[in-house]
Amino acid sequence: MSSTSADNQLLESEYESTPIPADKRKSLFSNSMVWVGFPMIITSAVTGATIVHGLGFSKGLTAIVLGNLLLFLYVGLLSMLGAKYGINFSMLATRTFGKKGYAVSSILLSTLVVGWFAVQTGLTGVSMESAFGSNPVTIALIAGILYVLLTLVGIRALSFIGMISAPLFFLIAIYAAVEAARGGGSAWDYQGTGTGLSIGAAVTLVFALFADSGTMTADFTRWAKNQKHAVIATFSAFPLATAFAMIMGGFIAAVSGGGGDVFGVIAEKGGIFGIIAVLFLFVNLGSVCSHCLYNAAVGWSYILGGRMRMLTLILGVIGTGVAALGVWDYFVNWLNLLGVIVPPIGAVIIIDQFLVRRNLEESRALRIKPFIAWAIGSTAALIVHYEFPSLSVAVAGIIVSAAAYLVISLGDMKAANEASTPARPVKTNA
Repeated sequence: MSSTSADNQLLESEYESTPIPADKRKSLFSNSMVWVGFPMIITSAVTGATIVHGLGFSKGLTAIVLGNLLLFLYVGLLSMLGAKYGINFSMLATRTFGKKGYAVSSILLSTLVVGWFAVQTGLTGVSMESAFGSNPVTIALIAGILYVLLTLVGIRALSFIGMISAPLFFLIAIYAAVEAARGGGSAWDYQGTGTGLSIGAAVTLVFALFADSGTMTADFTRWAKNQKHAVIATFSAFPLATAFAMIMGGFIAAVSGGGGDVFGVIAEKGGIFGIIAVLFLFVNLGSVCSHCLYNAAVGWSYILGGRMRMLTLILGVIGTGVAALGVWDYFVNWLNLLGVIVPPIGAVIIIDQFLVRRNLEESRALRIKPFIAWAIGSTAALIVHYEFPSLSVAVAGIIVSAAAYLVISLGDMKAANEASTPARPVKTNA
């Protein structure tokens, strides 16, 4: 088969266990559409509304911007590593945690994103029930099947859904904001509801929304032609797409006291708007669900030595079943709590591969030091979560794990520097 005919195939190779060849990398536009369509979603708008209700509009904007800049720095650096080597998150983790040790982080993250797939699929059913009285179980099953079929196509489908989802969200969010502003108050004057939310906690809300898939960003940005493209693609998501969605949700909350649900604003108008709202809901949540399921399938494919599409079917059936049964609502808090221990994973990988050992591949089965730093950072994050809720859990976990790994790896850093420095020629007398 010629390379041209292979490129025209709908179901191309997803390179589950090997680096992506340079000639198979995607364009900057394609990579940007993969990321921009993921966070510009209803859930981001609702999160923005929650933050503005808690802090007021001006302080809420500050938290949203700070959280997105933190995401850009964190996800952007991990994206550079994915593009540099053309490898997915699991393969990237082997360089830091070892050829066997990587499985701990990969299993954790690949399972968490299945949970989020179930949550968003269940949310599709609940949203339709709330707006139109539809049966949530039936809708969840239909949505799950559609989202699984979309994910089966692979990375091309993620880019395609982004091209549709992002512009559609942009237009509907603007319309919803204008409608909410009619007869409403001034957004800048809104002081919030006094729920006691701090800026630090709000920053964590922003970061936690995409901590899991953000850490697994190499699954997406390994397709970038170079590191610059990977960073630009990341920037299209954080801060551009996410901040826009959150600010729109926050604005609607400030002027109307609502929850930032742009779907509900459109759906309640009925008629042709109702049809548009249904299309919007499925496309919008279909984008986030397909991304989460893709992360899960790529991760478990590498762990089990399987194929992405087979794991998509298996994990999609499990996630859809959980969504249809309605039990997804019981473990949202559990998923959020586990999300506390995720950012230290990415922080350790970043420090290891940018500063400590850089380009070194790992031949050992297990490296203990990264796990120690991960444990220290996660413990610090949990302490902040329970004892100092006004501070940012995400920031604490990242800083402490990064600092811990640097301290315990000073010897490794020195050895790596010596190994990369060419020996000076010995001078001899003629």
